Order: sequence, then C-alpha cells, then structure tokens
Amino acid sequence: MHRKRPLLSIAFWTISSLITLIPIYWMFAVSAKSRVELFGAPSLIIKGFFSENYITVLTNPNFQRYMLNSIIVATCNAVLVTTLAVLATYALSRYKLAGKENIFFWTITNRMAPPAVFLLPLFLLYTQVFVIGDFRMFDTRIGLILLYCVFNLPFAIWTLRNIIDGIPKELDEAAYMDGASTWQVLTRVVIPLAKPGIAVTGILTWVFAWNEYLFAATLTSVHARTITTGLAEFVTVTGTNWGQMAATAMLTLVPALLVLGLVQRHIVAGLTFGAVKE
Repeated sequence: MHRKRPLLSIAFWTISSLITLIPIYWMFAVSAKSRVELFGAPSLIIKGFFSENYITVLTNPNFQRYMLNSIIVATCNAVLVTTLAVLATYALSRYKLAGKENIFFWTITNRMAPPAVFLLPLFLLYTQVFVIGDFRMFDTRIGLILLYCVFNLPFAIWTLRNIIDGIPKELDEAAYMDGASTWQVLTRVVIPLAKPGIAVTGILTWVFAWNEYLFAATLTSVHARTITTGLAEFVTVTGTNWGQMAATAMLTLVPALLVLGLVQRHIVAGLTFGAVKE
C-alpha cells in the first residue's frame, strides 16, 4: 500500500498537468498554422510551423505599444500595491487600533462586488470628474495603475496579514531595545523575514493587473490600451484571424513566465509562511 501511494500521486499530478497544458498546446497549435489549415479538418497535430503569424504580430507597432503598456501598468501596480500593503499590514498587525478586525473585513469587502458594478461610475469619473485642463484620467497609464490599486490592495493586505502576524513581536522589541527606530524595525527585521510572502503577493498582484481586461477595455481607447484588449482587434467584420490572435496570446505568456521564474523559489515558502504558529 505504501508503495502504491507514490505511484498514485505521480499519476494524479501527471494527469492534472496534462489537463492544464492541453489548452496552452492547443493555442500554440493554432498559432503555428495558416488560415487554410485552420479552416480545414480540425487537428492538434502541427505538421509545419507557420511563422508568419508571429512575424506579423511582432512587427505590428500596436502590439509593441500594447505590450509596453501592459508591462508598465502591471509592474508599477505591483510595486505600489505591495509597498502600501506592507505598510498597512504592519501598522494593523503591530499597533493596537480600535476596530482593526473590522478594518480588515472592510478592506476585503471591496473585492466582493462584481467588477461590472463599477464600470459606469468609473467611466463617468475618468471622463468628466478627474479632468484638469486638457488632462484626464481616461486612456492613461496612471489611470489604470491607480484603478488596479483600488482592487488589488485589499487582496494584498489580506495575503500579507498572516505573514506579518507570523513574525514574533519579540523580534521587534529586541530591535527597539538595541535603539532601532520603527522604520528600521520594518526594513531590517520584518521585511527580510517576510520576503517570501511579499514576493508571492507581488507576483499575484502583477498577474491580476496583467490579465485584467474589463476595466482596460472600458477606460482606454488608444494610448493606454493593454495587450489583453489588443486581442479584440483580431475580431473584425470580415472574420477572426485566429492564427495571429493565438500567436499574440502565446507571446503574452512570455513576460508572465519570466516573472514567475524570477520568484519561483519564494512561492512555496511564501504560501506556507505563517500557516503554523506556536
């Protein structure tokens, strides 16, 4: 029985991995075929790599602009949200604040409503209220960055809560006894110990901003469009260019995989950090 368990575990995870990878392979197979092959007999077998789909996408100025916008928006949002979440979580964890449990609950309620509820109010705010002279928040990178902060910051605070709570307060007290200030305790004691959890929070926030479509499609038009909204351009009145759409989707995976690779060693440690406390 003990020998069968590892085999069953291997079989289970192998099947799960295949189920996860099949859609990605299917998308790659579509991106590697010409229009004639795609509208022929459906098949997952790649007989020959049709590179024109990727060449057309990579040489398209719109694709380059959309990709740059996505990288800037997702990265700036992740850095800003993670920084604010660390400061907020440390304050709520270490200081005796009246009703802090209610504050924690209130932050997560901002994620409970469906995003479509906020579309009309945000559109009116971005086009009519947040206007200074010729500048307005609509169709700007800073507009998307700040908007994503509103929805990602509650998630980041709740993710970091157990991580900060899992760091013994005795370490803070020992640092204070050595003459450290509050800022030094945060930067030299808490943040280094919580680095795995902070890395996980940052990558999840980055992925949320990178994949977001609804707000980016509604609150941008030309200059600040992201790569997810750019996929809609392949759907035209004359038909859908499935090959180039799939090629674009495959290329959008590259930055996400690179970011995941950079913080991979922190992910497991960060997800389990603070799960067990004595």
